Amino acid sequence: MVKNRSRQKTDSKKKLPSSLVRARGIDELAQRLLQVETELNANIPTTLWISDLHGEGDRFKSILRGRFGVLYQTCREALPNTFSTDKVQYLVRIIRQQQYIVDETIKMDTQDVILCLVQILKYKLTNARYEIEEILMPEFRQTISRLLAGLVVPNPIFEKEIISARLITHLCHGIRNVLLDRIQVLGDVFDRGPQPDKIIRFLSSSPYRRIVDYVFGNHDILWMGAASGSKSLIAEAIRITSRYDHFEFMDRLDFDVSLLESFATSTYPAEKVTGNFKAKSDKGRSMEKALAVIQFKLEEQTIADFPDYEMESRLWLDKLSVMLANNRTEGLNDNYFPTIDSEDPRRLTEEEQEVIDDLAAQFITNRKLKRLLGYLFSVGKTYSIYNDMLNIHALVPSTSEGEFDEFLGRSGKNLLTFIQATIERVGNNYQEGKPQDRRDQALFFYLWCGPKSPFFGKHAMKTFERYFLVDKATHVERSLYWLNNLEKPEFKTKLLKEFGVKRVVYGHLPIDYLKGKHMASDDGVAINVDGGFAAAYYNRGHSLVQTPHQLYGIILPTPDEIKEAERKLDSAPLDIEIIDEFLHPKKVKNSQEGKKLQIERDRLMKKITKLAAEMD
Repeated sequence: MVKNRSRQKTDSKKKLPSSLVRARGIDELAQRLLQVETELNANIPTTLWISDLHGEGDRFKSILRGRFGVLYQTCREALPNTFSTDKVQYLVRIIRQQQYIVDETIKMDTQDVILCLVQILKYKLTNARYEIEEILMPEFRQTISRLLAGLVVPNPIFEKEIISARLITHLCHGIRNVLLDRIQVLGDVFDRGPQPDKIIRFLSSSPYRRIVDYVFGNHDILWMGAASGSKSLIAEAIRITSRYDHFEFMDRLDFDVSLLESFATSTYPAEKVTGNFKAKSDKGRSMEKALAVIQFKLEEQTIADFPDYEMESRLWLDKLSVMLANNRTEGLNDNYFPTIDSEDPRRLTEEEQEVIDDLAAQFITNRKLKRLLGYLFSVGKTYSIYNDMLNIHALVPSTSEGEFDEFLGRSGKNLLTFIQATIERVGNNYQEGKPQDRRDQALFFYLWCGPKSPFFGKHAMKTFERYFLVDKATHVERSLYWLNNLEKPEFKTKLLKEFGVKRVVYGHLPIDYLKGKHMASDDGVAINVDGGFAAAYYNRGHSLVQTPHQLYGIILPTPDEIKEAERKLDSAPLDIEIIDEFLHPKKVKNSQEGKKLQIERDRLMKKITKLAAEMD
C-alpha cells in the first residue's frame, strides 16, 4: 500500500497543469531577473587590494581590523556633505570602539548617533547583496531592520540610555561587517614571516572567505610546487624557513625535521658555516646550508633534464668543484663543502638522499599543509579581472621592445591561461593523491625563479652567488622590462587591450614612498600595491582601496606605529594617495561584470517572454 501511495504522489506531480508549471517557471526566472537588475544598479563593491603579506599574520590582522582607512571614507560617503570632518571622525571613533562616546565638542546625543549609524549601514547595504542574518546579531536584528526600512520603532530605543547604548553597539558591529565587500590578495603569504598559516586561516574563515579573491605569488608557487613533490622546491621551502628560524611554524604543521637537523648539525656545524647565511640559531644555520647544497644539486638535475627552460645560468656546482679541487677559493666566503663530490657534484650523498626523501614524504602527505595549500589551489588564480582591472602578482612577461615575451610558445593572456591550467592539474593531483607529471613539477620550479615567469620578473635568482661569492656585483638580481614598459603609452594600450581592462594592479616590487616614489603611474593606469610586510622591505608598504566614489592608495603603518595605536586604543596613522575620484558613484552596470549580467538579464527576459506567450 505504501508503494502505491508513493506512486500516486509521483503521478500527481507529473499531472500538474502545464499553465501552473509555466507560471512557476516564470516566477523562478523573474526572481533571478530581479536579483540581476538589483545588482546592475548597485554601486560597485568597496574593494581592498593587498599583496606580499609574507607570513606577517599578526600585522595583517591588526591592519585589517583598522579596515585600511575604509571606515572614514565610508562614513564620509554615506553622510551629507554638511557633516563636518570632526563629526565624521567622531562617528568613526564610535564605530571603531563599538560604543557611544560622550564628546562635549560634538553635540550629538544617542538618537543622533543611532540615526547616523543607520544611514551608514543603509548606504553599505545598497552596494552589494547581503543577508541581514550574516551581518547583524539576532538580539536587535528586527529593530535595526525596521530602522533601515524607515518604519516606526518602540520609544525605549531612543529614551532608555542602556537600550540606546546596546543598539549602538549592534549597529557598529553590523557596519564593521560590511565595510569591505571584496578583498583582492595579490599573492605571497609564504616565507620570511612566521605565520603564513595564520593568514590563510584568516582569509579562509567564514567572515572573509566569500569576499576574498586570490592571485598566486612566486612564494606561494614555491610551496605549491613543493607540495606537488618537487624535491628541489621542498629543499628550498624548508631552507627559507630555516633561514628565518621559523621552527615554531614547522612544529604547528607537525613537520618532523629531526633527521634533517641531525644530518645538518653533524655535517655542517655552525662554526664552519661562513657564507652569507641569515639564520640566527646554530641549528638554523646548519640546516640552511645543508638544504642549500641539496637544493642546488636537485635543481641542477632539473635544469639538465629540461634544457628548453634555459636556466643554465644557475649551474654553479661544476665551477665550485673546480675551485675547491684547485684550491682557488679566494672568490668564496665559504669553502667547506664535505658533500660535494668532485667527480659528480650533482650527486646526492646517501644521507642527503635520505633527508630529502623524508621531507618529500612529509610534504606530500601532511594534512595540515594540505589544508593550507588546498585553499590556494582551490581559490587561487594566475591572474584575475574585476571592475575593469587586471590583478596580477608581478607582471605580464615583456621584452625590451615593449612586446609580450614568449615562453613555451605562448605569450600575453594565452601564456597566463596555460600556466593556470597546469596549476589546476597539479592541484587536483595533489589533493587526490595522484602522481604528478615531472614536466609540470619542473614548470613550478621555473615559475618560482625563471626570468619569463609572470610571478618573478628578474633576469635571475642569485641564491648561490649571494650565499658564497665575495664579489657583490654577482649578487644583483636585475629587474626586467615591466616597469620601463609601463611608462610607455603604447605598451599600456597593448596590455589593456589584451585583457580587456582599464587598469593593472600588481605587487612583488616594493617601492619606498619616503624617497618620493608613488604607487600609481601618472595616468593612474598602473598601480603597485606591494604591502611591504617583510622587514627587509621598508616595513612600510602599500594597499589600494576602491569605493564607489574614489580610488586611493594607502601607505601602511609600520609595526611600531601599530603597537602605539593599539596601546592608545586608536587607529594607526595612514597616509593617503588619491589616484582617482568619480563625479558620480560607479555602478556595477558600467563594469565588465555588469556586461556579463546584462547578457544574463537579456537571456532571462527572452525565456520569460517565451513562457508567457505559451500561456496565452
